[in-house]
Amino acid sequence: MIWLQRPWLPLLSFSIKNKMDGVGDSDLIGEHFDPSILGRIRDDEYESRSGSDNIEGGGASGEDQEDNGEGPPRKKKYHRHTPNQIQELEAFFKECPHPDEKQRLDLGRRLNLEAKQIKFWFQNRRTQMKTQMERHENVILRQEHDKLRAENEMLKEAMKSPVCNNCGGVAVPANASNIEIQQLRIENARLRDELGRICILANKFLGRPLTSSANTAPQFFNSGLDLNMGRNVLGGMPNIPGSPMFTGHEFVEGPFMKQPMAGAMGNDMPYDRNALVDLALAAMDELIKMAQADSPIWVKSGDGGRDVLNQEEYMRTFSSSLGPKPNGFVTDASRETGMVIVNSVALVETLMDGNRWIEMFPCMISGAATIDMISSGVAGTKNGALQVMLAEFQVLSPLVPVRQIKFVRFCKQHAEGMWAVVDVSINTNRDGPIGDPYSTCRRLPSGCVVQDMPNNYSKVTWIEHIEYDESNIHTLCRPLLSSGMGFGAQRWLATLQRQCEGVAILTSHTLPGQDHSVISSTGRKSILKLAHRMTYNFCSGICASSVRRWDRLRVGNVGEDVRVLTRKNINDPGEPPGVVLCAATSIWIPVTRQRLFDFMRDERIRSEWDILSTGGPMQEMVHIARGLGPGNCISLLRSSSVTANDSMLILQETWNDASGSLIVYAPVDVQSMGTVMNGGDSAGVALLPSGFAILPDGRSGTGGSLLTVGFQILVNSLPTAKLTVESVETVNNLISCTIQKIRAALQEI
Repeated sequence: MIWLQRPWLPLLSFSIKNKMDGVGDSDLIGEHFDPSILGRIRDDEYESRSGSDNIEGGGASGEDQEDNGEGPPRKKKYHRHTPNQIQELEAFFKECPHPDEKQRLDLGRRLNLEAKQIKFWFQNRRTQMKTQMERHENVILRQEHDKLRAENEMLKEAMKSPVCNNCGGVAVPANASNIEIQQLRIENARLRDELGRICILANKFLGRPLTSSANTAPQFFNSGLDLNMGRNVLGGMPNIPGSPMFTGHEFVEGPFMKQPMAGAMGNDMPYDRNALVDLALAAMDELIKMAQADSPIWVKSGDGGRDVLNQEEYMRTFSSSLGPKPNGFVTDASRETGMVIVNSVALVETLMDGNRWIEMFPCMISGAATIDMISSGVAGTKNGALQVMLAEFQVLSPLVPVRQIKFVRFCKQHAEGMWAVVDVSINTNRDGPIGDPYSTCRRLPSGCVVQDMPNNYSKVTWIEHIEYDESNIHTLCRPLLSSGMGFGAQRWLATLQRQCEGVAILTSHTLPGQDHSVISSTGRKSILKLAHRMTYNFCSGICASSVRRWDRLRVGNVGEDVRVLTRKNINDPGEPPGVVLCAATSIWIPVTRQRLFDFMRDERIRSEWDILSTGGPMQEMVHIARGLGPGNCISLLRSSSVTANDSMLILQETWNDASGSLIVYAPVDVQSMGTVMNGGDSAGVALLPSGFAILPDGRSGTGGSLLTVGFQILVNSLPTAKLTVESVETVNNLISCTIQKIRAALQEI
């Protein structure tokens, strides 16, 4: 076989590699790197060495010897393949570059070629591919080397005569490179991101990673946006593992971030990207220190339970980059640690994706969006990812307004199997315009530290630190928020544990509580999608999320604690067309959360409060476990009353964890539900959810709980119809009657 590789290519590759090996950690990639270089393969060069010419009798072992040692060397005979043969060989090469002997024989018979010819063609083709790959690697390395050298020269010049951006004079040497280096770090991160994407594309095209990416990756980890800065208390940054990720969220619909909300929460506030890098650095440093188990920043509460922030120690340790706490604001700080059945990489990928973040916490986040991506990470991972996000957080009560926050989210790998994700607000203007949703709350460094544990588990330490205006919160719910059970770390971690546990059960055939014989996997997946949409719409309705456009009504006969909203549905196939009314309120019940939850989900006594039961007990037709506890499930119910409507079923989702409980249900017609159970699309199934949220009251020793009641009802099937006072009073009476029945039934038990 004739080697097609030019003799100077390995020397050039070795020379450039030696030059790059001498580049220090402070060297940066140039700003004019052309990402399209890999695509510049000339067609004439590709065709001229396509492997279509074969030498009969030649081989890779170099059989250019004399025949029996006598006479001149025997001249080789060349054979040119036909276009059809080349096309077939190229197609087979894409599928299998290394055919075995049987495959070569079969291919030779089909193309009327000898097995030796097939063997030589594939050898030539692989050599050509290797040559092309090395040529383009050398081009990339040469450009990287040139840009790095130019960047070094620019940095040297900048360090000789630093200039202060504020006054224009000569900068103090200690701070000489502050602004310039920040700008270069941002640009360096962008160029590394481009190089990472190029290497990924080359990997797909060539079948293996570019050696330039593999060789230079360790240098990237120690410079630029790894944001080490000598403040990492958890150790250095190793190579990123390439293990496969487990997410388990394929069954969830998304995205849920609607355009109206994205416009309402748009990026209308200018900010300095360089300042955001410093903000992310300080926030990550603060999060890591606060996550340490023996940190003096936390003390145990009086009952020895949850961690409470030591405000004096916190003020001595950190200087807030957001400035002093605004007047009238209160502090909510909490920390919680627990085991979660998900690996660290999968969890980090979920947290750094806005849609998947909502899917993981549907009852806590009504909407989220990434409005600026400063860095997407290094070498195809989320290590060093820095982005500006906005989100809307909610507590399942109409008495607690939603919180809209703009913040920076930064992700960093601190050690093998150890990651941290931190958030910190960038909307710090307390004196914003009247009605500005960003002036009522700010999020100090909050987030989680994740460490891999055996058996695909992770140890998660979650920290929430918020300052907010308490004046717009109903007095009934203030203890809930001040105890950390509203927006605190315990609720985040409990929700994460429950969601990951549900995913593990749905994807495993060995865990208990799952009956796989009743319904097919596709039918179960469709039911999960429908139930997820039902629960999400219920939560956004009772919280008046901006995901949907609601109009609030004020009617004289409706109590102040009952919030009534209305909207018109015209084009959404997931809801019946017409005028939709949503009414919700929260009350205090002198019953424990567990007792109230058990009562509400008992099908045998459901008729005591549910008008849909038509006076009889409910029968469970389908049960899909969503957790190890008996109350975490999705059910399909049917009334066993003789007066029940045989054409209607009730879809219900219930869950119960340390942060609260939820019962959501909606009537669905039998025909539509049959389509869903057979694996059909659930997006067009119209439903209006109602239900109950059970939250802790936040008061120690009372034995009570907060019950939120919410109903969504179609009051008129014509979207153009006008809403009447009678319709509003009907819904108000329905809520009052349901609450009275629940209280009466609980007293009898």
